[in-house]
Amino acid sequence: MSPQPHADADAAGADFERLLAAFFDAVSFAPGKAPAYGNIRALFIDAGLLIKNSAATPEISTVDQFVAPRQAMFDAGQLTRFRESELSGLTEVFGNVGHRFSVYAKSGTQNGVSFDVQGMISTQFVRTPAGWRISAMAWDDERPGLSIAERNA
Repeated sequence: MSPQPHADADAAGADFERLLAAFFDAVSFAPGKAPAYGNIRALFIDAGLLIKNSAATPEISTVDQFVAPRQAMFDAGQLTRFRESELSGLTEVFGNVGHRFSVYAKSGTQNGVSFDVQGMISTQFVRTPAGWRISAMAWDDERPGLSIAERNA
């Protein structure tokens, strides 16, 4: 038997898209502008996690552990531009939990070298008394032998 979605699954999906857009806005900045990393905390539950899993060992961070090295790179002038956005996504909701599996793109300039990457991000959401919040994000980037096109083949 398949799980039946909560009656307000469409509203929850819109909330998920809003939370993800706010996250991507907080980490994105143009040359000469500053990132809004301070806005990230409000998007997550207190024990929220961010997991970069594009190497042999996952990098698991709290929100503060995620922000600190990025802020340090920005402050040192090493990260001078960054943009991240969702290209597409699939949402599922059941009661007070939900998930969005997204294709994303990111680009930037670090240490004078530009980069452009796409990947997949899995974001889990929980409904709290204050509304939907992100409980965890886990992502992996395309690389030789792993591409989004292969996943959709």
